[in-house]
Amino acid sequence: MSQKIKGVLPILHTPFDGNDEIDLAGLQREIDWAFDLGVSGVCSAMVSEILRLTSDERIQLNRQIVERTAGRGVVIASVGAESTKQAVLFAKDAVQSGCSAIMAIPPISTALPEPALWRYFAALADAVDVPVIVQDASSYVGASIPTSFYVRLINEYGAEKILFKPEGSPIGPNLSDLRDASEGRARMFDGSGGSLLIDAYRRGVVGTMPGVDLLDGIIGLWTALKRNDDATAYRIYFPICALVALQLQAGLDGFLAIEKYILVKRGLFTTDHRREPNSWTLDDETREEVDRLLEMMTKTLSS
Repeated sequence: MSQKIKGVLPILHTPFDGNDEIDLAGLQREIDWAFDLGVSGVCSAMVSEILRLTSDERIQLNRQIVERTAGRGVVIASVGAESTKQAVLFAKDAVQSGCSAIMAIPPISTALPEPALWRYFAALADAVDVPVIVQDASSYVGASIPTSFYVRLINEYGAEKILFKPEGSPIGPNLSDLRDASEGRARMFDGSGGSLLIDAYRRGVVGTMPGVDLLDGIIGLWTALKRNDDATAYRIYFPICALVALQLQAGLDGFLAIEKYILVKRGLFTTDHRREPNSWTLDDETREEVDRLLEMMTKTLSS
């Protein structure tokens, strides 16, 4: 199954209506647009605001994604939680609902010693019969996971069962470290929003998990990399990098504010509402720069 989990696999944003409820029509538009662009599948994860959803909403979101994907590609459900019991509950429901794989960050309320971290991921791997993507999101939330731990998981469960999304800094060297330490067995995914995709691709990632906001650009970039067209890749890459740089200035809330603004601008979402509380809100001057860069990326794609 993990051989099918590759290519461009966007993280879906969760659209909310004016009453702070999940907007299922907006979710459908987002999923349809992603598959119209040619993605291999879709995921829920950090920019889906899963940490701000209720437990029932998290379960329902994954079920709705499976239903609305309608067999067009793989569905990967984010199941990381603060307790093993919570994570296993989310994982089992996701698989029963038809998800092709699960993805999990470690608990973020404490930095776990390695024996506790092992019990957490081993419980998830043992609970389901689909691949488990181990995500280190420590560039913006939680604690880092050492390379030796990744390799131990591969040795125990195999490279078809355990996949990786290493987002701990420095991302590029960490990808190479894992690639080399696992003797090329590790199946790794880029998660930098596209800002490190060229570097990550050259270090051996089998796919990328960006947000949906710049998805047309990411697909163009990925396609250019696959055909060894560096000139086109870099032309698309530069405005993407500049956009992600604006998002990075405010961490996860920076990504969410700008990404949802772009999704409204594209006509996919009716509101850019985010779950409260938020640490940062898009100001007029940042918005103007986002508009300029988005137009630049769009022109590059059409040229």
